[in-house]
Amino acid sequence: MNQLAVRQSHFIYWASGIVSICGIIFEVLFGALGSYILGDGVKQYTLTISLFLTGMGIGASVSERVMKNLIVAFVYIEFLVALIGGFSSFAMFGITAFSPAGTDALFLYLITLSVGALTGVELPILIRKANEIGVSLNRSTARVLFSDYAGGLVGGLLFAFFLRPQLGMVKTAFLVGCINLAVAMTVLFLFRKEMKRFVVHLFVGIFIGILLILGLLFGEEMAFTFEQKLYKDPIIHMEETQYQKVIMTQNQDDVRLYLNGALQLSSIDEHRYHETLVHPTMEQANPIDDVLILGGGDGVAAKEVLKYKEVESITLVDLDPAVVELAKTNEKLLKLNEHALDNEKVTVVHQDGYNFLEETDRIFDVIIIDLPDPNDESLNKLYTKEFYALARNHMSLHGSMMIQATSPYFAPEAYWTISKTIESNDLNVENLHVDVPSFGNWGFVLASRQPIDLDQMTINVDTDYLTTDILSSLNKFGKDIDKKIIRNGEKVVIEPNTLIDPRLIQIYERSWEYY
Repeated sequence: MNQLAVRQSHFIYWASGIVSICGIIFEVLFGALGSYILGDGVKQYTLTISLFLTGMGIGASVSERVMKNLIVAFVYIEFLVALIGGFSSFAMFGITAFSPAGTDALFLYLITLSVGALTGVELPILIRKANEIGVSLNRSTARVLFSDYAGGLVGGLLFAFFLRPQLGMVKTAFLVGCINLAVAMTVLFLFRKEMKRFVVHLFVGIFIGILLILGLLFGEEMAFTFEQKLYKDPIIHMEETQYQKVIMTQNQDDVRLYLNGALQLSSIDEHRYHETLVHPTMEQANPIDDVLILGGGDGVAAKEVLKYKEVESITLVDLDPAVVELAKTNEKLLKLNEHALDNEKVTVVHQDGYNFLEETDRIFDVIIIDLPDPNDESLNKLYTKEFYALARNHMSLHGSMMIQATSPYFAPEAYWTISKTIESNDLNVENLHVDVPSFGNWGFVLASRQPIDLDQMTINVDTDYLTTDILSSLNKFGKDIDKKIIRNGEKVVIEPNTLIDPRLIQIYERSWEYY
């Protein structure tokens, strides 16, 4: 091969690696979009990966017909990937905000299939072109595939550890689209001598580049206005962390915190939630020297615990450092948590709650489990018999623990499944529920090795809602939300949720389907 052919063949291998990086980023980006907007991360990642791979198979099959003008075909495939993939996140937020329910899911799946199909056409074309230049078929196939697979690893790591946490989903899509376009334009110049209508192709690429750059500069701001439509009140803070999307809204005195679109607290009624979460278990345990809070990165549960002067230490375990940092610096949250996370008694650990319990050798008098609802596999493990067994093993003999357990009104079967799961670890349980206007009727499970008697408890700390009289009434459930669950005319047998049989996810999804 002459020097130009060598340079061309080398860039083909580089191009295969770069487009593979872009392809895997788009693939996981679509999964992240589905998880954030549509919910159930495992389901959405499963669907998007399956559709993307199916699209690649379709694309590979279609590529059999591309035998001429290989470079022109590759360039326009990259143009399409850049345009469709680049605008995917931006368009997804717009469709979610303005279109009927269900349209966003259909759009996401079509986009996933389309970009997958275009990605599937790329490699066969590059292999044929390398072979056409003069590289043997075996060598061209091996090298292109190596670049493709290695690029897949790089793309996945880039998205997980840099692109999503630093740029967010909208800018990431536009940036990756720009990279696809850059590959196409480089190929265009490198092979320009063998192309007809080079200037036309060049202007098409420049036009797409202008659109992508405008999207990169202004798309996130416009998407912010789309996302605002998804929330009742104006957004005052939004950030994409390594683990989730954090949003705060405010309407007059009502400040709300959302994680991945799910409401975590409202300033006007959080006291009802947190006082019920904290004080019954503090009254049940004796002593209450050492307290463990799993979740609760907003710091409000810690504030309630600090009302007890006897408490010597509070260990708060929250996975996301960004949430804790927000709670320690944002004036709205500081007003709610009263600087609790800066108290010398509080130690913050950034770790998965399950892993923390597996690794620590400490025993706690009080364990407060304030975690998001079990709407995906990663959260489901924190609602299993195995997890509650770990928690029990780290609870002192006369200790207690309280678990937020979703709504017994909206999701009664899910609530009673959580209760049954806790009880299956030879623990005494007491079921509580309270009306929280921003959430609705919300449920908790109090657990202890010792007998629990709400009538013997007294609330002796300063509260805005909970009193001794109210506490003794929180375990009364109406007939429509009690343990007797009827589905399709038959009584449902409540079984514990386990790691091997994660039944709670399906129960939870079914319960919340229409809310």
